[in-house]
Amino acid sequence: MNKRLFRKRRFEVPCTVEVSHKFESLHAHVELDGDVAVQPGDEVLVHGAPIMAAYGEVITERRTATVTQAGAVERVWTRLTGDLEFMELCEFSFSEEVRL
Repeated sequence: MNKRLFRKRRFEVPCTVEVSHKFESLHAHVELDGDVAVQPGDEVLVHGAPIMAAYGEVITERRTATVTQAGAVERVWTRLTGDLEFMELCEFSFSEEVRL
């Protein structure tokens, strides 16, 4: 069996983290430096303490992230099952009306 099908590649890369806690936007974004393409099945772990933005604040920090790229089999599996997991999210409603 070909080991490349299951092999994961792991490396560290500098990144910029932006956390916003404003009325207009509540988000956390990570931008990896360089030409790193994150694909289905890949994992990105940002190092450091959690960033806690107070209401009305936007905090931008430089950090290091570990990127773990999925092997070929895991990438294909993620693509095949990703649509099913998305459909699970669609089953929930945030309206006040209850329908059975």
